[in-house]
Amino acid sequence: MDLQLTGKSALVTGGTKGIGRAIVETFLEEGAQVAFCARNPEEVSETEKALGGKGPRVIGTVLDVGDAQGVARWVEDSASAFGGIDIVVNNVSALAIPDTEENWQASIAVDLMGTVHVCKAALPYLERSGSPSIVNISSVSGREVDFAGGPYGTVKSAIIAYTAHLAFAHASKGIRANTVSPGNTYFPGGVWESIEHGNPELFKMAMDLNPTGRMGTTQDTANAVAFLSSPRAGRISGTNLVVDGALTRGIQF
Repeated sequence: MDLQLTGKSALVTGGTKGIGRAIVETFLEEGAQVAFCARNPEEVSETEKALGGKGPRVIGTVLDVGDAQGVARWVEDSASAFGGIDIVVNNVSALAIPDTEENWQASIAVDLMGTVHVCKAALPYLERSGSPSIVNISSVSGREVDFAGGPYGTVKSAIIAYTAHLAFAHASKGIRANTVSPGNTYFPGGVWESIEHGNPELFKMAMDLNPTGRMGTTQDTANAVAFLSSPRAGRISGTNLVVDGALTRGIQF
């Protein structure tokens, strides 16, 4: 299926590794131009160089999404470079799981307010697009209680609620907003590789919960994001798409 993403312009936060990088790569392969951001200058430079030949155009920017003014500049600069914005994907996360004061502050500042900052800055540009879409990355930890249900899971729940609000509030303008909630996702350098080596009992417990016998891949989530971002999903808005291989058991109405 042609997702009709050729010529579209996408913003992706946290685009240098893991799910974010897979999303950037997938958009480029589908013919979209992509502006991504992340905090580490070396990783931004490496990613921009590595992906430079995979699609029409990719621009990396060093940015902390907790900086509202910095986000506004990034969005404005990206829209100017591309001639507009069609797609916004808020992927970045502080991955602040333990229940500490610092992790509550980090989760709110990065995961939640970073998402809010990007959406607010991008909305005026999305209103001018012929097929505008917002996809915010949440987590199964935002849908049901698990070991990450403290600051991380609570804020991921808030992202689902905020995205549903965006979908309703901006439907009359043709702007769609959806959430993608991945289950545990394994990739080199990721949190589950760290747990595999640092806490093998937790890793085994998590693996045993997966009915498919495996954790997800970054591409599993990127595929879902690309579809929801595309004109092919033009009638889908306000949904939370769970990408977890039947890991979660709750019935989603």
